[in-house]
Amino acid sequence: MAKQVSAYAEQLVREIKETPEEYLPILLQIVRLFREGITLKPAEASFRQGWKEALAGETKPVSELWEGIDAE
Repeated sequence: MAKQVSAYAEQLVREIKETPEEYLPILLQIVRLFREGITLKPAEASFRQGWKEALAGETKPVSELWEGIDAE
């Protein structure tokens, strides 16, 4: 597994080196947002956020959640 991670790290470094300097701040922001998006929050924090959104009326009907999804 370590070799595979290392291979991905090498590919990332290669891509970063090929990225023009003026785009590096945006690339850094993308990477940070991606990492934050895939990192699981503790269940309590997720529940509290969901509860806060529900109380604020930030909900959608279940029927709308599937709109635009081409599920078979």
